[in-house]
Amino acid sequence: MRKISALNYCDRTSMCELHRNRSEGLKSSARDGKVKVKEIAKNEVQDMSTIYDIARETGFSPSTVARALSGRGYCGEAAREVILEAAKRLQYVPVQAAKVLKNKKTKKVMFCIPDIYNPYYFSMIEGANRVLEKHGYYMVLVHSEHNKSKELGFVEALKEQFVDGLIMGSFDFYPGLIQAIRGASVPVVLTNFYESGDGKDNFDCVYVDHTKAIYIATAEMIERGHRNIVFMGGKNTEQTGIERLRGYRAAMEDRGLKYDERYVISSDFTRGGGRRDFETFMKRKLPFTAVVASNDLMGIGCMNACQKLGISIPEDVSIVTLDNTDYCACTFPRLSSVNMMQYQIGYNSAELLMERIEEKRDYKKVVMLEPTLVERNSVAEVKKV
Repeated sequence: MRKISALNYCDRTSMCELHRNRSEGLKSSARDGKVKVKEIAKNEVQDMSTIYDIARETGFSPSTVARALSGRGYCGEAAREVILEAAKRLQYVPVQAAKVLKNKKTKKVMFCIPDIYNPYYFSMIEGANRVLEKHGYYMVLVHSEHNKSKELGFVEALKEQFVDGLIMGSFDFYPGLIQAIRGASVPVVLTNFYESGDGKDNFDCVYVDHTKAIYIATAEMIERGHRNIVFMGGKNTEQTGIERLRGYRAAMEDRGLKYDERYVISSDFTRGGGRRDFETFMKRKLPFTAVVASNDLMGIGCMNACQKLGISIPEDVSIVTLDNTDYCACTFPRLSSVNMMQYQIGYNSAELLMERIEEKRDYKKVVMLEPTLVERNSVAEVKKV
């Protein structure tokens, strides 16, 4: 069973309330706003049983009960069976806070992503969770919605040490965010590349070269004979947007083609945004035969816009994208896309983080993964006029 908690924010007060009031009979009073117990079924346990409850029930000392439950220290087999049976009957649950105080570990890791609806992150989450499960850790998944204030809030919350580490996914590691990460009280791994000017930052990075990925996609179009190539990216003020635009421009200029800003579309990494912004571009009546989209969703949006106007893919317009999510095999035609190694990013990020949490390493590691083009049916040779 996967140990993922999808939370928009970890409200620790609410979580404590949840543990104190296990009955479904809790309802909120509209009159005074306080939470009251409306009704509790007779067969439900109103408060969590403690070691002392079990001691009273069995007649053994609290220390003997503790040894039986923890499996540490001597406890006779007959006594252990009696204690375990009583614990089961009383629905005893170890208190997490007590475990944290004793072990200094919460057994939880936060994974912050900018867009929970973007399939780019699905396999990244899966890869990270695979590693965390092996180490007995849970994932607390938080969603910043591309909001810098929310990102900063999540990082600032690390000072309260309700998790043992952070995997930070962000489109833009801007100075304010980096400063907050430097002040975090737990280990942090970034899923995009960052290097400070002085080289003193000690957090790990696992990433794919976004510039190279777009370069590969654009070069593929040029090699197929395309010259008027549209580039659809994200915000050109963010780290990822800048890196991907750089790859498009470099591929064009390296092959003797002029970089023309009129062919650059800034969008929002969604299918709806891709369709909307591509339709706006087509109103300019600029000649083009190919599109390089910075992710699968925007590429599908471009496909939708073309199909609406009766433009055939790849006969009239070729399209290549980044991310290589499962969506690529579900379109018609199937999308050629650059594999951004999301599963491996998640897996490696969690491995590096666990090395830090378990104090196996105190030096910085940077892991760069190679993007690769996965060819399908959305790209063709340019038509000869």
